Amino acid sequence: MKALVVRKFGEPEDVDFGEIADPVLGDDSVLINVHSAAINYPDLLVIRGHYQNLPPLPFAPGKDAAGVVLAVGPAVRQIKPGDRVVAQMEYGAYASRVAVPEANCESLPEGMSFDDAVAIGLPFQTAYFALCERGRFVAGETVLVTGASGGVGAAALQLVRALGGKAIAAVNRPEQAAQALADGASHVVDLSMPDIRESLRRQVLEATGGHGADIVLDALGGDVFGAGLRALAWRGRGVVIGFASGEIPQIKANYLLVKNIEVSGLQWSDYRDRMPQKVKEVQRKLNELHVAGQIRARVALKVPLESGVQALMAVERRAVAGRAILRFE
Repeated sequence: MKALVVRKFGEPEDVDFGEIADPVLGDDSVLINVHSAAINYPDLLVIRGHYQNLPPLPFAPGKDAAGVVLAVGPAVRQIKPGDRVVAQMEYGAYASRVAVPEANCESLPEGMSFDDAVAIGLPFQTAYFALCERGRFVAGETVLVTGASGGVGAAALQLVRALGGKAIAAVNRPEQAAQALADGASHVVDLSMPDIRESLRRQVLEATGGHGADIVLDALGGDVFGAGLRALAWRGRGVVIGFASGEIPQIKANYLLVKNIEVSGLQWSDYRDRMPQKVKEVQRKLNELHVAGQIRARVALKVPLESGVQALMAVERRAVAGRAILRFE
């Protein structure tokens, strides 16, 4: 079958558009004829061999796929051939067909496109679990979102607004502010100001009338992480999502004590593998919010699978202001 294939770990331009073996349908699995797949930042790490979970070579990368069910294994109970579904997986989405456990599939509501399904996918799942599961968000709380211009950050801004909170977007460049406000931020703070340790806290306190952020969702790491902890309110919660800055910070435990704050981390794929039913419940919630018009997938690029390598390179250059989708004709 046709696929984007990693035959050796390397750069996106080393990925091959070619043939790969068809997937094997397991007893509890669903075989999907893929119509759309999304490019996610972790896919680039997998392609380079820098991700925590690496498949055996050769393989098709990709963690979000949507399409029509072709066949099901004998132990499958709910999904049936012909169903329109979205699925999450560790790898395999960049291929014409993919087999995944029924537990990792969810039927699509009427009117929801395959493109929107995969565009919502991993970023909104990650943002929801970070906000509600790890951050224990309650309506009315204020959430500081770093990396607000990225896929997970933009999803978090939308979810905070949809669920009744106030989002503060932290951006690196002034031109990112307008999109952050459109995504749901009530305030925007500038990470490029001198002395981030003091300037971020000052900006957050000004935006919250001196209260601080109840939750910080941090996808950047580095100095921004420590500055974010300083911007937390008393009994605030920090959630580590990633380290896009390239620097893994360290936590001073005494600071957690004196402010009565806490920090947790999110590895979303563990929920997919250990608690798939909870992931399905969240997917249904996200689908409902999308149908109601409360969240939207910001799709910036759609390309056929054969142009997928160019799309990967564009995402790597940060030349795509939104989600990049691979289409299967």
